[in-house]
Amino acid sequence: MSARAWLLSDQPASRRQASLGNWYRNWLAFRANPLAMVGLAIVLLLIVVAVLAPVLPLQSPIAQALGNRLQPPSAEHWFGTDELGRDIFSRICFGARITLTIVIMVVAIVVPIGLLVGTVSGYVGGPLDIVLMRITDIFLAFPRLVLALAFVAAIRPGLESAIIAIALTSWPPYARIARAETLTLRETDYVRAARLQGASPLRILWHHIVPLCTASVVVRMTLDMAGIILTAAGLGFLGLGAQPPLPEWGAMISTGRDYLLDQWWVATIPGLAIFAVSLGFNLLGDGLRDVLDPKRA
Repeated sequence: MSARAWLLSDQPASRRQASLGNWYRNWLAFRANPLAMVGLAIVLLLIVVAVLAPVLPLQSPIAQALGNRLQPPSAEHWFGTDELGRDIFSRICFGARITLTIVIMVVAIVVPIGLLVGTVSGYVGGPLDIVLMRITDIFLAFPRLVLALAFVAAIRPGLESAIIAIALTSWPPYARIARAETLTLRETDYVRAARLQGASPLRILWHHIVPLCTASVVVRMTLDMAGIILTAAGLGFLGLGAQPPLPEWGAMISTGRDYLLDQWWVATIPGLAIFAVSLGFNLLGDGLRDVLDPKRA
C-alpha cells in the first residue's frame, strides 16, 4: 500500500494513522486554495529571510556611509539607501527578524492567557465568568493601538515595551473565542462522562476542552498576526517601538517620510514590506479557516 493510500484510508488501523490521515486531508484541502498557498509562501519567505539574515552576504544594516546617502535602487543597492547611506535591502532583511520576533513573542504570551481566561470563564461560569468577561470587555472597548500607546508611554519606549503592550491589548479576542467554544463543549456527552468518572475540572479543561478550542484559536492567531505587525509598525512610526539604529519597518517609514516626494524608496519599500507580510498572514489565515471549518464537507 502506498503512503498516500495509507493516509487516505477510510478504515485506519491505529490512532496514529487516523491523525496523520486527517492532517494529510487538511493539507490537500489547503493546497487546493491558490491564495492560501501564496500566503504560505510569503510567510515562509519572511521566516527564511529572518533566520538567514545574519549569514547572508548583506551589508551592515546600521553602518552609516554618508557618501552614499539617498542613492536610488541599483545593482549595488537593490532597494537604494536611506538618509544615512545605509542599505535599505539589508535593513529590510534584518527588520524581518524584528517583525518575526515581535509576532512570536506576542503570540506566545496572548494565546495561553486567552485560552486560560476563556476556558476557565466558560467552564466555571457564575460570578467568575461575569468578572472575567467584564475585564475582557474593558480591554475590547479601546482601540488596540491607542491602548498600546498608553501602555508603552506608561513603561518606556523600546522593543520589549512594545511587545508587552501589544500582548496586553491582544488577548481579549482569544478569551472570547475560547469561552464560546467552552460553553458549547462543557455539556457534551464525553465531558459529562469524564465528570462522572471523577475527572477534576483541571483535567477536563486540559485534556478535553482546550484541544478542541485549538483550531479556532490557531485561525484567529494567524489572522491576528497582521494586526500585530501593523500595531508594532505604528508604535515604531511614533518612536515608541524599536529604537534607532534598529531597522524596524515602522521606524524606517517614519524617518523616510521627509524624503517621500524626491526619494520615494526610503519610505515606500518598508511600507511595501509591511503590506506584503500582512497580506501573507491574512491569506494564510483565510486558508486555515476554510480548512479547519467544522462545517466543511
